[in-house]
Amino acid sequence: MKEINTPIIPSKATFIGAQKTLDHKAICVFSALGFFLDDDTYFLEQKVLKPANQYTIDNGSTTATQPYFKWHHTPVERPFKQVVEEFAVLFEQIIEEQVGNRKVILPLSGGLDSRTQACALHYLKKDVSAYSYAFEGGHDETKYSKQIAEVCGFAFKDWRIPNGYLWNKIEDLAKINGCYSDFTHPRQMAFIDQYAQMGDVFSLGHWGDVLFDDMGVADDLTVEQQVAVLFKKVVKKGGLELATTLWKEWNMEGNFEDYLYQRLKSLLLKIDIPQSANAQIRAFKSLYWAPRWTSVNLSIFEHEKPITVPYYDNRMCAFICTVPEKYLAGRQIQIEYLKMRNPDLAKIVWQGQKPFNLYSYHFNKKPYNMPYRILDKVKRTLNPKKHIQRNWELQFLGTENEKQLKERLLENEKMNAVIPTELTNAFYQKFKTEDDVYYSHPVSMLLTLSLFFKQNQ
Repeated sequence: MKEINTPIIPSKATFIGAQKTLDHKAICVFSALGFFLDDDTYFLEQKVLKPANQYTIDNGSTTATQPYFKWHHTPVERPFKQVVEEFAVLFEQIIEEQVGNRKVILPLSGGLDSRTQACALHYLKKDVSAYSYAFEGGHDETKYSKQIAEVCGFAFKDWRIPNGYLWNKIEDLAKINGCYSDFTHPRQMAFIDQYAQMGDVFSLGHWGDVLFDDMGVADDLTVEQQVAVLFKKVVKKGGLELATTLWKEWNMEGNFEDYLYQRLKSLLLKIDIPQSANAQIRAFKSLYWAPRWTSVNLSIFEHEKPITVPYYDNRMCAFICTVPEKYLAGRQIQIEYLKMRNPDLAKIVWQGQKPFNLYSYHFNKKPYNMPYRILDKVKRTLNPKKHIQRNWELQFLGTENEKQLKERLLENEKMNAVIPTELTNAFYQKFKTEDDVYYSHPVSMLLTLSLFFKQNQ
């Protein structure tokens, strides 16, 4: 007999059950969202262990007891300064325990989550090798990451994601993430051969932006209103059309959109945080989005070195449930932590609020931001060359990319046995001739399904 306690936010999925019968409903949801919902997998008989549960496995039979943690909103009123200090102690304790004396590999961006990690690692005097990457032909997003590394005294690597890197790595990626995420998002795969020589353990900043922010809604939203918000958040552009088309192709009963809406509503009602819509939506995302989408591609890092994810720590989740919502809104806690521990880091431009930093971002509004916006527009007018902004542009556009994409989409007999070539080609043609932004997600999901069927059917 074996006992398993799943984390509140698992960093990897634990599968139970056999891979026998395709779960068409689950695959339709996957096509719409880009991740499987709840404990779904590709197969009816196989499930994923749910977060924050105790399981007993005995002779192949798996039994779940009551969850040992349930997301809640029990704010303890105290001064904001005290909350920031509590976060500092907890965050640094978690990182200290996670990395110890090992050399840390730190992916950096111009945002707040990895900057907060850099701050803690520097304060704790850890040996860190940092890196960042930008799209080839895109805006230089490594500029602020390099400044963060320089302030902290970290070694730093500046990488460019090359056009079409996916095609010589896609089979490996499919094996690593099990085809449980589309292939255009995990940019880290481009540099998988580089990580091992950089250090001993990853420190990853995933999910800080969800835990330490509000959800942008009024706290008194009704359940129906919350479901409507969630529906818009989780369904990708073109995803509903693809899922609905597959639903009809497989002769499923009812209407896919109604089915998905009711599933979202049912899962939301189980959370039961009536006093705060923000807390309830945050809990929903942490239960169903983080482990089934965000965590999937953590496997790429873990394929090379052990990973640590401080924002995933059970204690951090419990802490969030005690923080008044007014302090979570607007990333206030991380911002004040950075100002408190390392003002020089806070003075570096916040990429999402360019050209302002953590002391001045409040001025990112008219009329204060007009000089920057005018100058930026002039630069774009004088240099009208298109900048790569999205992952799929590097993978799907251009002659060689199109050749590779069409081959995998349309010349896979195992895929064609489940999804007709005509259906796949119809979406590919819409991507080519109607709206590449809108149909990039359906094409990406069909590519993912193609690799899944090739490896599993």
